[in-house]
Amino acid sequence: MNTGSELVPFELLHLELVAQALNDSWLDIEKLENIGYSAGYRIVEKLAREGPKFKDELDLLKFICKDFWGAIFRKQIDNLRTNHQGVYVLQDNSFRFLNRVSADRQYLEASPKFVSLTCGLVRGSLANLGVSAVVTAEITSLPACKFQVQVQRA
Repeated sequence: MNTGSELVPFELLHLELVAQALNDSWLDIEKLENIGYSAGYRIVEKLAREGPKFKDELDLLKFICKDFWGAIFRKQIDNLRTNHQGVYVLQDNSFRFLNRVSADRQYLEASPKFVSLTCGLVRGSLANLGVSAVVTAEITSLPACKFQVQVQRA
């Protein structure tokens, strides 16, 4: 039975990184996102090594929502939407890094720091797969989170 206990070290590391960022230390949102980018780039390399070749951009994003997200958070994205013009919205209704965050206004204001690492993870994974994108997150009610992927076309 999968209890999720294998995710505890990852969650603790994430919480420590966010705590450092919240305490006005050397770590800011941009650095958190860059750490995520580097990790996402490496993680997807291992996941996609033996995986299928992608027939199009949507197929690639489905891989991110199922396989990549599943490898990191042990669940799939709850909803994927697209406008078929390079904008994709990945919705996680119970985002693991926000599950224990209070719905207090104070924490809602600090929530960008809780999701910046994940924005980097997604952006790095896409970069390794040949897709340049801007990834942002929107949190309107905790613990749900929407990640918007805007593909940058030349």
